[in-house]
Amino acid sequence: MIDLNADLGEGFGRWHLTDDEQLLSVVTSANVACGFHAGDPVTMRRVCELAAERGVRVGAQVSYRDLAGFGRRAMDVPPAELAAEVAYQIGALEVFARAAGTRVSYVKPHGALYNRIVHDREQAAAVIEGVLLADASLPVLGLPGSVVLELAAKAGLPAVAEAFADRAYTDEGTLVPRGRDGAVITDPDAVVERSLSLARSGVVTALSGARIEVRARSLCLHGDTPGAVELARRVRERLLESGVSVEAFA
Repeated sequence: MIDLNADLGEGFGRWHLTDDEQLLSVVTSANVACGFHAGDPVTMRRVCELAAERGVRVGAQVSYRDLAGFGRRAMDVPPAELAAEVAYQIGALEVFARAAGTRVSYVKPHGALYNRIVHDREQAAAVIEGVLLADASLPVLGLPGSVVLELAAKAGLPAVAEAFADRAYTDEGTLVPRGRDGAVITDPDAVVERSLSLARSGVVTALSGARIEVRARSLCLHGDTPGAVELARRVRERLLESGVSVEAFA
């Protein structure tokens, strides 16, 4: 059993990055940008309505306050400020989710924040504090073995591990930084087969060529890559053909 999630609502004003409507026909969970790295009230409302119509779970994709850098720039935010901003983003999305007849079902940090809280205990604790402020029942989606999932579990929040079929891994099971050669897997056939391997055996080939274990309940399909919709469809079809059940975790 595997969940398929994608980053959606990553637009701002007249600028649109992802094909939200088409991807929502494929994924089971939608990580909706909450306005800090992308997204605006109109976009958030529209994506929540589309997700509710299709029975797709709505997740808050929280980020550092970094519209210009798409949330991918390293930032040092005081813990109290970060906790408040995480809670604020979740609350904003919850308004639109409720209006659409659904609710925020989980939280997934984005970009630089996602990578920071794999190892940074102080920033991870601030994220967990923000989630607890917003809703003490929300699952947190993150990298297997990360500090944020450890702290989520200690706080009584469901900790859900995810994997990336189109991102390269280090031998330690972390994501290869985007600035390095080979960090993003661009061959569609390779992405499909990596998806199947992750879903069925929890194993993937690292950038070094080593086979490493990555046990995950959810698989992220990036929506901002060329041909993202068709690739997502291929991944889902391949999983179903191979007997893997595609179901939301939340």
